[in-house]
Amino acid sequence: MRRPAPPPATPAGPGGEERELRSERARRVDDAPSGESVDESLAAATSSDSEENIPTSTRDVWRAARARRKALRAEIRRFTQRSRRRRIIGWSAVGVAVALVGGSIAAAYSPLFAVERITVVGASALDPATLETALAGQIGTPLALVDSSEVKAALLAFPLIETYSVEARPPHELAVRIVERTPVGVIASDAGFTLVDAAGVALSTTAEQPAGQPLLEIDGGPGSSAFESAGLVIRSLPADVRQQLATVRATTADDVTLTLGSGLTVVWGSEEESAKKGVLLSRVLAANPDASTIDVSSPRTAVVG
Repeated sequence: MRRPAPPPATPAGPGGEERELRSERARRVDDAPSGESVDESLAAATSSDSEENIPTSTRDVWRAARARRKALRAEIRRFTQRSRRRRIIGWSAVGVAVALVGGSIAAAYSPLFAVERITVVGASALDPATLETALAGQIGTPLALVDSSEVKAALLAFPLIETYSVEARPPHELAVRIVERTPVGVIASDAGFTLVDAAGVALSTTAEQPAGQPLLEIDGGPGSSAFESAGLVIRSLPADVRQQLATVRATTADDVTLTLGSGLTVVWGSEEESAKKGVLLSRVLAANPDASTIDVSSPRTAVVG
């Protein structure tokens, strides 16, 4: 049997595509249904060819680009969700901390924490009630606004106070802790007997010599090296010896001499190793109650006379 001849090849060249298009259109017209006119078949074929060959419009390009951007943003949000959550938690914590600190500061400076009670701690020679009255100007002041200079000015009227510290005890208490000066003796003058501490600070002056306070006869008076040495010696004495002390003399820092109420003279020397000298003196006094002089200038050996 003879095979049908293959369709002629489409001519090459610039007009080849146009001739192929015309041939396709003719085929579609030949294959059109019987109820359809030639014009309608030609129009349908032309429309199909137009849809396949017309370039994409600007609107379609814009829609496609927008869809790509939306997809990209969604991917970015998905990959950065954890870091954004951490930032939110971090900023929330910072906000809470700032709110707490701000609230605490506002409350501290408000009347909610005003001073209603003043307590004096450490007073023995001084009357605590007198000190509390002197500090009463701080009543009603917020604890955070208590003026330390005003507290200092109020306490300067009490020379017996050596140091002090102020402690706020919320919600309404102000505690003032003081350390009193330790008197070491009295200095006689035309004004009377002036009670002084080891630094030579005058604590009070009375017409009569205070009981239990020795008379200080120090060359150079307060501020001299002899006075400083004598003050350190007195503060280092054992309590039983300190109670018997009547007079303290010194011309230099190295020749401090003590006189007890019994008339016993104690040659002390300098303030060096005073603790050892005090122990030695107590032991020698116990062993020699009738001694008239005891030399403990050397803490290793006492000379009894």
